[in-house]
Amino acid sequence: MLMTYDQTVGMIASGKPLHIAGDADLLRKLPMGNWIGGTTQRFMTREGGKVSRDMLFVTAFDYVGFTVKSYTTDEIRHVAKDAYDSGFTVVIVPYDSHVHHEYAQSAPGFLDMFIKNVVGWVAESLTVNGLNGETYNDKAVALHLETPANKTVTIGNINIFEPDKDSPVIEFFQEGFMVYTCLVDGKKVTFADYIKDNGIDTKLPLVGDYCGSGVNISIKSIENGIVTLYAPVFAGIKYRIAKGVSDYEREFNERLADFDGGNVIFSCNCILNFLYGGLEGKSIGVFEGPVTYGEIAYQLVNQTLVYVMTE
Repeated sequence: MLMTYDQTVGMIASGKPLHIAGDADLLRKLPMGNWIGGTTQRFMTREGGKVSRDMLFVTAFDYVGFTVKSYTTDEIRHVAKDAYDSGFTVVIVPYDSHVHHEYAQSAPGFLDMFIKNVVGWVAESLTVNGLNGETYNDKAVALHLETPANKTVTIGNINIFEPDKDSPVIEFFQEGFMVYTCLVDGKKVTFADYIKDNGIDTKLPLVGDYCGSGVNISIKSIENGIVTLYAPVFAGIKYRIAKGVSDYEREFNERLADFDGGNVIFSCNCILNFLYGGLEGKSIGVFEGPVTYGEIAYQLVNQTLVYVMTE
């Protein structure tokens, strides 16, 4: 829930493992303890989306077994290996850092990835290791949590986008966040020109077919013929432009209509959903948490709501 600075200090004093999101100045002032943090000023609450520099979003976990760790670009490949066999890991990476790029491009190949449960998000600028009080713009932080053996952990996502079947298939020559040329229905084109010439709405993501699962890749900017993305595309994956969404709030709530959500213990939602959908002041049900600059459900995704549920 959203808490004041003083309330958050009290939670840290309890000794529980915590995940904390908020403004950089507030995070830097917090006392050391069993927590990790990342920067954002936007949050989803039961009452709706909120923007605040004075409040912190705190998620407390009632687990005895836990570990707080920091990871450099070279070390991040161990994040899933370090996770508990029974449990899950919350990882936060700073936006546009080397460790962000390494995670985005290489996470599917990390040891034990997709065997252990890994979830998390991309912070606006900084991450914090509460155990030692250090802040980073170049390291990831992770809270490894051990759940009871009789608990089932599920990592899920709610993606309101689906590929437009009328969109041609788009393929890329190599992995990366920046694209110049690509194949559109087998024909080599300049991607920026293709977007401009076809009047494509850049608020719509590319949707890649990852073994039958749709993964969003959002467009950040187009400049000097280069299309810059919020997550990398990969060679060998077929992409299409997503179908348009007329009403974000309605789409989210329709997807959540049959979702109980009583056992959701962590969630985060993309800043592009927040901005493009005008979610400030609008409720999308039971999912509360930070608004993020990229979401992690094992691998990096965009324009997606990610959650952890236990039962």
